[in-house]
Amino acid sequence: MDVPADASTPHTSPPKPLTHKRVLKIAGPIVLSNATVPLLGIVDVGVVGQLGEAAPIGAVGIGAIILTSVFWIFGFLRMGTVGLVGQAEGAGDMAEVSAILTRALMIAGAGGILLIALYPVIVWAAFSWEPTSAEVEALARDYLFIRIWAAPFAISVYALTGWLIAQERTGAVFWIQLLMNGLNISLNFLFVLGFGWGVAGVALSTAIAEVVGAGLALWFCRDAFARADWRDWGRVFERARMVKMALLNVDILIRSALLMAIFTSFTFLGAQFGDVTLAANEVLIQFMYLTAYAMDGFAFAAETLIARAYGRGDPGRVRRSAVLTSIWGLGISLAFALLFWTLGPVLIDVLAKDPEVQAAGRIYLPWMIAAPLVGCAAWMLDGIFIGAARGRDMRNMMIISAGVYLVAVLTLIPAFGNHGVWMALLISFAARGVTLGAKYPGLERGAA
Repeated sequence: MDVPADASTPHTSPPKPLTHKRVLKIAGPIVLSNATVPLLGIVDVGVVGQLGEAAPIGAVGIGAIILTSVFWIFGFLRMGTVGLVGQAEGAGDMAEVSAILTRALMIAGAGGILLIALYPVIVWAAFSWEPTSAEVEALARDYLFIRIWAAPFAISVYALTGWLIAQERTGAVFWIQLLMNGLNISLNFLFVLGFGWGVAGVALSTAIAEVVGAGLALWFCRDAFARADWRDWGRVFERARMVKMALLNVDILIRSALLMAIFTSFTFLGAQFGDVTLAANEVLIQFMYLTAYAMDGFAFAAETLIARAYGRGDPGRVRRSAVLTSIWGLGISLAFALLFWTLGPVLIDVLAKDPEVQAAGRIYLPWMIAAPLVGCAAWMLDGIFIGAARGRDMRNMMIISAGVYLVAVLTLIPAFGNHGVWMALLISFAARGVTLGAKYPGLERGAA
C-alpha cells in the first residue's frame, strides 16, 4: 500500500537522506503516468474516427481543448498545494497538512460549481472566438454539456494529487492517472463502438473517469481525514493562512496564464507563414510535449524535496535537493536533445505524411534539438520555486520573461520569419531560467 512519507515525523527528528534513489522514487511514477496521456487523446480521436465522419472528430477535439483550457485555470491548486503541504509537513505541523487539503477541496468544489453556472458563457465565448460549422458546433455543445457536470471532480483531482505529491506519494498519483485514463479508454470503446453513442459517449466516458478518479484520490488521501484537523473550521478559515494560500495561488495563476499565452502565440505566429509551416511547427512542438512529460517527474521531485527542506528551515537541504533533481533534469534534457538529433527526421515522417511538411520540419528541427537544453533551467527552477512557495518571484520573473519574449517577437520575426518564431520561444525559455536563477540565492537564504 502507498503510505505517506514521514507521516508522523516531527521536524526535530533526523530527516530522510537526500539520495538519487529517493529522487527517482518520486519522479518515476510521474513519468510513467504521463506516458498514458497521449494515448488517451489518440483513442478519443480514434473511436469517433470509426464513425466515418469528420464532424465528430472536430467536435471532440474542440470540446476537449475548450474544457482542458478552462480546467487548466485551476492548475494552481496542484502547484500551490504541493508547496504549502510540503512545508507544513517538513515543519511537523500535521494539523495544517490536513487543513490545507480542506481549503484546496473547498476551492475546487466552488470553482467547479462556478464553471457549471457559467456554462452558457463558456460556450458562447468559445464559439465566438473560434467559429465552426453548425454540425461541429452542435456536437461540441453536446460534449461540453455532459463533461461540465464533472467539473468539481476534475478540479478536485488537482488539489488531491498536489497533496499526495507533497508527501512523496507519487505512486498513488500513478494509480489515479492509470485508473482515470484506463477507464476512460475502456468506456470509450463500450459507449462509442458498442452502444453507438458517438460524441456523447466520449464525453460521458471522460466525465465518469474524472468522478471515479477523484474518488480514488480521496481514498488515497484518507489519512488527512483520519485527523479531526481537516474539519477544524477555526484553523481552516484562519485569516492569515487563507490570505497566504490565496496570494500564492493568484501569483501562480498569473505566471501560468502568461506561460500559456507564450505557447498559444507560438501557434498563431507560425500560422502567418502558411499551412505547411504551421503544420511543421505543430509536429515539432509535439517533441516539446514529450520532453515536458519526462521533465515533469523531476520537477515534481524538486517541488516535494524543496518544500520539505523549506519547512525544516534548512538551506543546506534546499541546495542539495535543487542540485540532485537538477542533475536528473539536465540528464533528461541531454537525452531528448540527442534523441531529436538522431531520430528527429524519422519522428517527423511518422507524424506527418505530407512531403512538404516533412521537408519544413527538417528545416526547423535544429531549434527543437536545442529546446530541451535551453529550457532545462526554466523547467527545473519552476519546480524549485513552487516547492518554496515563492509565487511572487515566479510571477514577477514570468512578467519579465514575457516582456523579453514580446521584444524578441517584434524584432526577430520580421527579420528571420518562422526561424524568428522559434528563436523568440527559446529566448523566453532562457529568460525564465536566467531570471529565476538570479532569484535562487534569495530563495535559499529564505529557508533559514
